[in-house]
Amino acid sequence: MKKIFWFLWLLSFVATGGNAQNRKSKVSKAATATVWTTDKANAWYQQHQWMTGANFIPSTAINQLEMWQAATFDPTTIDKELGWAEGIGFNTMRVFLHHLAWQQDPKGFKQRLDQYLGIADKHHIQTIFVFFDDCWGKDPKIGTQPVPKTGIHNSGWVQDPGDPASKDSTQFPALQKYVTDVLTQFGKDKRIALWDLYNEPGNNSKNDTSLPLVRNVFAWARAANPEQPVSVGLWNWDFEKLNSYQATHSDVVTYHNYEDVSMHQRVIQLLRATGRPLICTEYMARPRNSRFATVLPMMKKENVGAINWGLVDGKTNTKYAWDTPLADGSEPIEWFHEVFRKDGTPYRQDEVDLIKKLNKK
Repeated sequence: MKKIFWFLWLLSFVATGGNAQNRKSKVSKAATATVWTTDKANAWYQQHQWMTGANFIPSTAINQLEMWQAATFDPTTIDKELGWAEGIGFNTMRVFLHHLAWQQDPKGFKQRLDQYLGIADKHHIQTIFVFFDDCWGKDPKIGTQPVPKTGIHNSGWVQDPGDPASKDSTQFPALQKYVTDVLTQFGKDKRIALWDLYNEPGNNSKNDTSLPLVRNVFAWARAANPEQPVSVGLWNWDFEKLNSYQATHSDVVTYHNYEDVSMHQRVIQLLRATGRPLICTEYMARPRNSRFATVLPMMKKENVGAINWGLVDGKTNTKYAWDTPLADGSEPIEWFHEVFRKDGTPYRQDEVDLIKKLNKK
């Protein structure tokens, strides 16, 4: 816990204004000038009901590209599965985008985003969109996506923009056009709750090499000036430079935690030093003892947004654990993620009953 104590000391110092001059030296004045005050961030959070939901991709898509490309965009399944989410009181979905789908067809991509948002809104669900991602496959390609590898967690998920693309500054102008275009189109859309600019920067051994793109995506977002807050989630306490930059440039604090309830609550208590609203954008891994039964009631009591990984068992195979593949594709002893089976029945009825109760459904 030494890393997190050091980090939270820094945040406390920043929250009182002690690091303001240093922050100005690291980003453009325009970017720094528009970081929300803590008062504005908390006022925004108070206007929303308690956020509960899941990281969502339809069961028919193996990755972000299969979700958003025209040939495989599946509004019928999206509508059906978001209906199941609505039925248990979920009100927020976190959804990953991909710049290659935009690059292939900018107009059509934005039309599909609008169609998705219409479906989600029909089910009284707001959306957190994610731009970039350092997780899993490092070489994304447009077109037909791979079939799932039997029993392997997220076997076809792809990074955005990939590796070494995320470290190649010559590619940044194209990425800027993408971010700017999407934020210009949807930056005042009330159906969008928040922009998550970069998922788990530094993952896959990238470490601080992701920091230049993190800095740039914040600057691009600030220049576009959306009405919704922007954030990059904290997830690895060893990344001191990334964590400091992410936390001091996010309007609200988002984070990931797959630990048991006592450790998770301790992290929440420490993150309170920021003075900003907290939203956990990834949690719930049953074999790691991060469970709905223990963690979700605690987050509601703490008024922390709760977005678990996974809604419906599908092509992502995330019912299997990160590091425990099952080569024969058999049923895990206990599902890692997901709430529903493909036919809409709950994996565990007691979990769904609890979620409904906490959401007053």
